Amino acid sequence: MTEPPRPPGAGDPGAQPPNPTPPSAPFGSSSADEPPTAPLSGAPAGGGYPPPGGYPPPAGPQPPSGGYSPPGGYPPPSGYPAGGAYGAPSGYANNEDKTWALVAHFGGAAGMFFGGGVLGWVAPLIALLARGNQSPTVRAHAIASLNFQLIWSIIALVGWVLSCIVIGFFVGLAAMIIGIIFGIVAGIRANEGQLYRYPMSASLIK
Repeated sequence: MTEPPRPPGAGDPGAQPPNPTPPSAPFGSSSADEPPTAPLSGAPAGGGYPPPGGYPPPAGPQPPSGGYSPPGGYPPPSGYPAGGAYGAPSGYANNEDKTWALVAHFGGAAGMFFGGGVLGWVAPLIALLARGNQSPTVRAHAIASLNFQLIWSIIALVGWVLSCIVIGFFVGLAAMIIGIIFGIVAGIRANEGQLYRYPMSASLIK
């Protein structure tokens, strides 16, 4: 007795039934018979996302890509002096001129105090000889102090000479006090960069 014919592949245990559906295409790729998908509206043709738009770039100088400042640097904020906040004092070319100007005025007051009212001219004379030829500013301060202290040193000396008379003592004391007070005032003005004009003075030295 003969066996009835078997369907194809029934007798072969390793054979697999044909798959009626074609293999699926890889994820993200389109099959040959599907039309290509159009890009999103506003997206660049090469793919990706469009850059954020709708905002203008900020005004003013911008650092280049990389985060570094330009070679020349950024301009300093308004209201600040260029070249740093510190420098030569106001009214002086350098700190040495300011020092000698203060020596002329404060030194004159100290000379009147420690010298009994007759040595107030010493410090201005030293400032004039040491720095007066190099700096016209120091020369002006030293001469102003020297003329004033010299006048009142002479008055104080006359008062001490006449101290045998009661009025002579007060003249010498008053001259010493005047020399000290106005020497300190002139020193404060010189520290601010100003030339102080002594009252009750004479232009003995120019």
